[in-house]
Amino acid sequence: MASVKPETELKTTNGAEILVEALKHQGVKLVFAYPGGASMPLHQALRKAREEIRTILPRHEQGGGFAAQGVSRTSDEVGVCMATSGPGATNLVTTLADAKLDSIPMVAITGQVPQSVIGTDAFQETPIVEVSRAITKHHFMITKIEDVARIVKEAFYIAKTGRPGPVLIDVPKDIQLGTITGEIDYDPPMYLPGYRPELRKTAPEQLKQILAAVKRSRKPILYVGGGCVASGAAEELKKFALKTKIPVTTTVMGLGVFPGDHPQSLDMLGMHGAAYANYAINDADLLLALGVRFDDRVTGKLEEFAKHGKIIHVDIDPSELNKNKEAHIPIIADVKEVLQGLNAMITDDDLPEISEWTEQTNKWKEQYPYKYEDMGDVIQQQYAIEELCRQTIERNPYVAVGVGQHQMWAAQYYKFRTPNHWLSSSGLGTMGFGLPAAMGVQAAHPGELVIDIDGDGSFLMNVQELATLHCEQLPVKILLLNNQHLGMVVQWEDRFMEGRRAHTYLGPVDKPEWLGDGDGSHYAETYPNFVQIAEGFGLKSKQVRSKKEFPAALKEMIESDEPYLLDVICSYQEQVLPMIPSGGTVKDMILD
Repeated sequence: MASVKPETELKTTNGAEILVEALKHQGVKLVFAYPGGASMPLHQALRKAREEIRTILPRHEQGGGFAAQGVSRTSDEVGVCMATSGPGATNLVTTLADAKLDSIPMVAITGQVPQSVIGTDAFQETPIVEVSRAITKHHFMITKIEDVARIVKEAFYIAKTGRPGPVLIDVPKDIQLGTITGEIDYDPPMYLPGYRPELRKTAPEQLKQILAAVKRSRKPILYVGGGCVASGAAEELKKFALKTKIPVTTTVMGLGVFPGDHPQSLDMLGMHGAAYANYAINDADLLLALGVRFDDRVTGKLEEFAKHGKIIHVDIDPSELNKNKEAHIPIIADVKEVLQGLNAMITDDDLPEISEWTEQTNKWKEQYPYKYEDMGDVIQQQYAIEELCRQTIERNPYVAVGVGQHQMWAAQYYKFRTPNHWLSSSGLGTMGFGLPAAMGVQAAHPGELVIDIDGDGSFLMNVQELATLHCEQLPVKILLLNNQHLGMVVQWEDRFMEGRRAHTYLGPVDKPEWLGDGDGSHYAETYPNFVQIAEGFGLKSKQVRSKKEFPAALKEMIESDEPYLLDVICSYQEQVLPMIPSGGTVKDMILD
């Protein structure tokens, strides 16, 4: 009698489990996710996969989004965040806009109400795809469970190819709970008609054009930005710069792509950039603009910006070429590939004669250095950042910042030597970015030194993430430059509005500082008490007001093996200089 083979039991998988398995196939190791009614099945699936994917619970969805950016900005991974429908999804909107403006790859996953009630104003329903349409690189709503694995694969591909950016995946609850029986293909063919991010190789003729322009120039300058960081072009850029001896200035997004303490570095240019960088750009006869977008904070009055120079503009995104400033040689290409081609082709015959130009740029550096007045034992923000740089530079730390004066001082006074170690919300300028971004970096790089340089106004916007640092054992160090004011707005009030304070003092309204009076000193009790707040969250913390005591206090923070907040009471009368007023030119630059 023939034996009957037992039927093989087919596996049944729900949509949430398929999505999480698809994340694993994309190499995801970290997810920052805040649960809610419409995303609970996703969290159950993440719980099952906890050995392969670490799910970190931020204390606000915005914190999770910026933490995901912390992963993307410092590694080759695409950061992932997750939220529920309605308010959970809308709390991610700022982080999507932030990632879009800074060209940061990110995948944001949102739960959605079941398809049967979409459009009925169901509980916690928002049309998040429509809300996010203009601030994402692409967006999906999954309407069939069979599409889950393909859409996840497509989302990661879109996020990191071409000009990187954020992608949203909206997942209705019925898709999460629906099931498929049998084998699932986690590497299905993609369906992306019209999306062709692969670029042609730069033609040798174009490279020859660049080298010919370089050879003819007498005052060339390399103006480099975030595109150089995103393409991983730092080594090729350094090789080209050292061969040609052309001075290098960077945008705020480009910091670290060329060593900040190298003699050829002209540091950052633009509104709060170095005077010597702005003078050099103004006088240059050739701009090699690599991975930049001629942002208004760099150019000021567009028609006056670099008007004496020929412009070579290389960018991966064709929409950036000739958008703000017309280029004499526009090249749609990956910056790294162009630099590789130039480095392979360049000979000693192609080198420009720029000894007089180098002498001039060095003279400007000596004449117009970053500087600040000594205020005795009062701690100035510039001094605090210089001392931080002195104590930590050899460890090559990751430094995240909030937005405001402290952000610009960090860009000026911390001399980054490598790319992907500086995290700044540059295009959107989002206060509250620093702490959660640092949190994401620390999760992605355990054992590395991660520092959040923050201001008290910025810090308060995502202060709840102190809980995440403690509970997830993420030893981020917070250098809080506390001046009790919204410092950058105060600077504009002092410069352009006769010092009239309009809601820029962060203390009680019955204090004279509320309207700009007071003698410039701080009260014995600053508000709020950040030391108590940090300790309430379980963090080590200390306040310091004396310059004499600062180096030792800073050392204690750096050497702590736990998260630590150092509350540094600083002057609120300091200004970020140089400064080119909005829409101004180099001629309008304020130096004192």
